[in-house]
Amino acid sequence: MPLTTSPFGQTGDGTAVDLYSLTNNQGMQALITNYGTTLVALKVPDQFGNTDDVTLGFDTFEAYQRAGYFFGCIVGRYANRIAGGKFTLGSKTYVLEKNEGHNHLHGGSRGFDKAVWQAEKSVNAAEPALILNHTSRDGEGGYPGNLAVTVTYRLTDENELKIDYEAQTDAPTVINLTHHAYYNLAGAGSGDITGHTLTLFADHFTPVDPRLIPTGELHHVAGTPMDFRQPTEIGARIEAQDEQLLRGNGYDHNWVLNKGAGVLDIAARVTEPRSGRVMEVYTTEPGIQFYTGNFLDEGISGRDGQTYGRRGGFCLETQHFPNSPNQPEYPSTVLNPGHTYRQTTIYRFSTTDSFRTRPIQD
Repeated sequence: MPLTTSPFGQTGDGTAVDLYSLTNNQGMQALITNYGTTLVALKVPDQFGNTDDVTLGFDTFEAYQRAGYFFGCIVGRYANRIAGGKFTLGSKTYVLEKNEGHNHLHGGSRGFDKAVWQAEKSVNAAEPALILNHTSRDGEGGYPGNLAVTVTYRLTDENELKIDYEAQTDAPTVINLTHHAYYNLAGAGSGDITGHTLTLFADHFTPVDPRLIPTGELHHVAGTPMDFRQPTEIGARIEAQDEQLLRGNGYDHNWVLNKGAGVLDIAARVTEPRSGRVMEVYTTEPGIQFYTGNFLDEGISGRDGQTYGRRGGFCLETQHFPNSPNQPEYPSTVLNPGHTYRQTTIYRFSTTDSFRTRPIQD
């Protein structure tokens, strides 16, 4: 069956939480729960025909309720950081929760990742799809406007996990959504990800201050540890005594993609030598946050008895830039009534023995 449903738990007020399984004709499988629209597992074949879960996750709903780290979820209303937990829109300043020191991070402690979304199944022989809906009420988390959001997961026979986002508001607001999965292409729990090879299709990045807030500048990557324009091991320079890496305790930065905003094109490519797995990321977004799990605690008990530790997974979060509401020169994240927020991100999997870049079909 391309799409099945099973119970996953219930919230304290008795709201049912379900687990959905999407399977394509190549044997790839995605497990997704309507709690936080969370990708619980993504099972992908390697070059030897073995299938492993390549995302970090948990076996139970209760574990997701307890855990931090935003494992596998959609985060919002605003992914990444907003400096000082506030922004001004029009003539009004909106105050948000400071849930990371002086910063507002990923929509706060009760963001989209903590909501139970309404789910509906769309069964198509070629593309099983799960459609998830959530309305964030005016004032929720400090944000203005009633915001209606739809996230659709599709699993194609090209071994692509495709995520489409749409949102509408009844009052001016800001929005920046992303998918926050931690990937390990050798298999979740198989060690750290420093031996993976990364290519980022970006000539510039947004340097950060000591609070990990972009300074507003765009720096060229040439001659810095941020240069992934050619395939480079993640761990090759991660311990360099570089100011930016020291501030992030590793990589936790936004890259400015070379492609145009709104254009669906390649943003990143990752390969893992032992499994031969290749992951490509395509997006319509202007930026991508590369995070190397620097703040994961050692000994996290994960899915299927696996143990996760520091740098046990990496994130490639397609996005608008951090703190954009306070940086008017950045691409705007304002959504006005009568307009629709749209973005698409695709995670495409293959192996090194069969790898070839294929054109994206909208």
